[in-house]
Amino acid sequence: MATIPTRVAALALIGLCSGVLAENLAGPDVALSGGTFTISRTDSKAYSEPAPVLTLKQHQMFVLGRNVFNRKWAAVVSLNGDWGLGPTFIGTQCSECHVRAGRGGPPAAGQQLLSMLVRLSIPGEASHGQPRPDPNYGDQFQNRALQGQSVDLAYTLEPVPAEAALFLDWREETVSFADGETVSLRQPQLRIEQLAFGALAPGTMTSLRTAPAIFGLGLLDAVSEQTILAMADGQRAQGLNGRVNRVWDMIGQRTALGRYGWKANQATLQEQIAAAALGDMGLSSRLFPAQNCPPVQEICRRELPGNVPEIINHEIDALELWLRGMAVPARRNGADPQVRRGEELFLAARCGACHVPALKTATSFPPLPQLANQIFHPYTDLLLHDMGDDLADGRPDFLAGPRDWRTPPLWGIGLSDTVSGSRAMLHDGRARNATEAVLWHGGEAMPARERFRSMSRADRDALLRFLDSI
Repeated sequence: MATIPTRVAALALIGLCSGVLAENLAGPDVALSGGTFTISRTDSKAYSEPAPVLTLKQHQMFVLGRNVFNRKWAAVVSLNGDWGLGPTFIGTQCSECHVRAGRGGPPAAGQQLLSMLVRLSIPGEASHGQPRPDPNYGDQFQNRALQGQSVDLAYTLEPVPAEAALFLDWREETVSFADGETVSLRQPQLRIEQLAFGALAPGTMTSLRTAPAIFGLGLLDAVSEQTILAMADGQRAQGLNGRVNRVWDMIGQRTALGRYGWKANQATLQEQIAAAALGDMGLSSRLFPAQNCPPVQEICRRELPGNVPEIINHEIDALELWLRGMAVPARRNGADPQVRRGEELFLAARCGACHVPALKTATSFPPLPQLANQIFHPYTDLLLHDMGDDLADGRPDFLAGPRDWRTPPLWGIGLSDTVSGSRAMLHDGRARNATEAVLWHGGEAMPARERFRSMSRADRDALLRFLDSI
């Protein structure tokens, strides 16, 4: 068996290759997953609390943002929600998919998708290199819609049809570890029923996406572009091919580095917020002022809007501050010998080449100055990687190819069940735990997967114990 490097030596190697200073990786602050944005909670609020360094004014804005995140939207003015929902939508509030800022997951058998969505695009590129939407259904399905609700008995909303009914079936396969132990892996099969506006356009591509955890985005936002590019350069020296996505920034009206979304297809938090508000809840905003109604959806287009825009500027700003200001749960059980052994195995398998253990934010960050000069431990490089045919969705997105996915952060995964009741992993939620997630890795990650598959049961358990601790 190959010699397992010490934690300091392994972290130093990763640090030098990725462009992150080695001394920042092996220091005594490793338990501070979010630097000064770290909290010690391990309960259901572990992902959604404010960072302890926020000022009073920032904290007040944080609370407003949290209230908007939890707000229920309705079809009409009512005591049960704010007017603006729809006409077509997936959920009625942000927290319906991102439960307590945690991850979503696949539906129960026979139930429709809720905390998942289906991206749509047709071959070719739009004006700024982005995917081209399906002409009748747009860039994602909305599988819920307004069904006609009375307004003061004088007017009845015309029922708007949902675009489709969306279900998942599963195909199972069995794989073996080198020691003979077997694991059942499942692969989702999307089932589309009740298309309300005709067939999909020829060549339409679909891609399942599950709602990711959203805490710690402020720290990822504050990493400089130069640091991300340096990681990509360092990985090429290791035989990997981490790459940035270059996407259209609507706010800056320019091409920019993408860092949010499963394919890193959004450049800014503000655009990510506004796009999700429109696509997931049908809420217009300053960035997307029109209702989400393709031309063929005539009833949808006749529906009365709520406010214009429905989610106002101050609420977008509050959501942005809330996302930046959320704390990160501290790493746990760092002194446990099994955890330490698992960390060494994680590094020896070169998992940390892409799931980079530590990053440092820029020397200044005007949107939230406290985020500057933070050393934190997200276990991501924010880069795209070819993950092989088994995980491919066949759908390009700007520079992200059909097999490419952005490395997801691993911090906090041991608390996911506690926070949101879901441990679903990978972009389509197929993995029910970390073991399954690793075994689906292909492409650039195949060597790391094979190192894991060749480990003894004791070593695999130690590595998994380490992942639960971060």
